[in-house]
Amino acid sequence: MIGRRIWSKRAWVTGHRWLCSRTAPGLSPATVCSDHTSLFRVFSSSTSFRCVDGIPKSSIAHHVKRSWCSSQAQASSDVTSGSGIVDVPLAQTGEGIAECELLKWFVKEGDQVEAFQPICEVQSDKATIEITSRYQGRVAQIHYVPGDIVKVGEILLKMMVAESEVPKQTCNSLENTKSLDSDLNTQNIGGVLSTPPVRNLAKKYGIDINEVHGTGDDGRVLKEDVLKFALQKGIIEDSSASSTSSSDEFSGLEESYSHQSAKAGWICEDKTVTLRGFQRAMVKSMTMAAKVPHFHFVEEINCNALGKLKESFQRSNSDSSVKHTFLPSLIKTLSMAISKYPLVNSCFTEESLEVVLKGSHNIGIAMDTPYGLVVPNIKNVQSLSILEITKELSRLLQLALENKLRPEDISGGTITLSNIGAIGGKYGSPLLNLPEVAIIAIGRIQKVPQYADDGSVYPASVMTVNIGADHRVLDGATVARFCKEWKQLIENPELLMLHMT
Repeated sequence: MIGRRIWSKRAWVTGHRWLCSRTAPGLSPATVCSDHTSLFRVFSSSTSFRCVDGIPKSSIAHHVKRSWCSSQAQASSDVTSGSGIVDVPLAQTGEGIAECELLKWFVKEGDQVEAFQPICEVQSDKATIEITSRYQGRVAQIHYVPGDIVKVGEILLKMMVAESEVPKQTCNSLENTKSLDSDLNTQNIGGVLSTPPVRNLAKKYGIDINEVHGTGDDGRVLKEDVLKFALQKGIIEDSSASSTSSSDEFSGLEESYSHQSAKAGWICEDKTVTLRGFQRAMVKSMTMAAKVPHFHFVEEINCNALGKLKESFQRSNSDSSVKHTFLPSLIKTLSMAISKYPLVNSCFTEESLEVVLKGSHNIGIAMDTPYGLVVPNIKNVQSLSILEITKELSRLLQLALENKLRPEDISGGTITLSNIGAIGGKYGSPLLNLPEVAIIAIGRIQKVPQYADDGSVYPASVMTVNIGADHRVLDGATVARFCKEWKQLIENPELLMLHMT
């Protein structure tokens, strides 16, 4: 009751408001801390708070149109201007996601931002996600640059928002209160103009950017200003050398080598590359897959009939946006074979020693993209026509090349198909995409001479397939029978008509 009365009065004490959580429906006073400049009262509620750098935070993630925003915020009240600063952190973007790579910003410092407006794009090891703003206001400071790895909960940017939008949160001790005032005075948000790379450079040398005299427009601190300051303080010895090295920092996956002439010849410097995005996910998944006992079954399949079927589809094609290839027919015949051998389309849980026979045939297609290997899957292939598979495959490929795949496009696969023949090579030995129990690598289709039953020789379009299987679940005989069924459907595609529903 006392807490509710205090809340309704919204009392002013020596120029500062009493702070509490605006989201808590039931409030009860806990402790009071004060000094000669400010007074704060701490309230306890059902909302969970945590302290970072002495400032309490609450974390609630919101998913809006496949974009993520966060109500987690660190706030300070700006009494003189009727506005405040809030921190916009990276929210939890999915189960098990601890960090993301910042791909690009949609805003810059000084921009006006509306509520739920996209502010940046990040990539986890599962998908690319847009982060939106929970608040309406102006961007005061950006903390990261594209290519940085940001952990969940870390501050992406600071925003100047209206007083009514500032989350009213409090400290729980006198030390935290002093820390809040000290941090705000030290950071001097909006007082120092600089770009994120310059701030990162200052951070690299342990320099407080507020102490650097800016020579740019409106006092903006430039890279040269930071290097000059570091030279004056004795942090670095040669500003020109540091300038050159900082401007040539390696980013991304493109290899760059610096060569220098020497009496002994050319010297190539090594570069350390940090794996990002899908490549980081591949490290984890392949490390786990390597611990599983695999066995591989190799077979050659005649694709003459499948080639004629593809040509027939292309001749009767009236949609210029649709391009018929071998792969959709292979995917459909694979689904037909799975219907007869459902154990191949299963997932294994090692802890409980259980095998789940999947009812849906969600066939994953390994795709090589500029951002790394990714395996989106076509859902419910057993219910799709070859034309529908063709269109869905084209959609997923386009999204993969643009790095726009959604989490639902990648999750839920039941078996994987890797078309390495599109690049080259007869066959490969694939590793499982856990928890799936089978993966198939398709080699290049090539013309080879074969013997007919009467002894005559004829040209045949032959494809080599290599089935990798989890030997804890599948035995050689099961995989051999499954492959025989799939081969029969590929070599005699008219049999598909017998299984159509």
